[in-house]
Amino acid sequence: MRTISISNDIIPIAEFKTNISKWFKILQTSRHPLIITQNSKPAGVLLSASDYDELVYRKSFLDSVERGISDVENGRTQTTGELRKTLQARRSAGNP
Repeated sequence: MRTISISNDIIPIAEFKTNISKWFKILQTSRHPLIITQNSKPAGVLLSASDYDELVYRKSFLDSVERGISDVENGRTQTTGELRKTLQARRSAGNP
């Protein structure tokens, strides 16, 4: 996702509503998010589907890293040998 262009990517809701198709085409080609204003204040942000997917993926990844760091800080770790034994026990019991 690219950064916002103040002069091109901030639009009033009335203009957005009258030219929705045009703005969706611009969104797809520019890959800039659109800031939609209402009463001269930011009211929403419109992203392309691929930019949204990228944000969700990054958030999920960062959440995983954060959980891993928390596990290490709180002593919730296993050696490779301990992990193998746990996995073998699960397989033997028929648990995934």
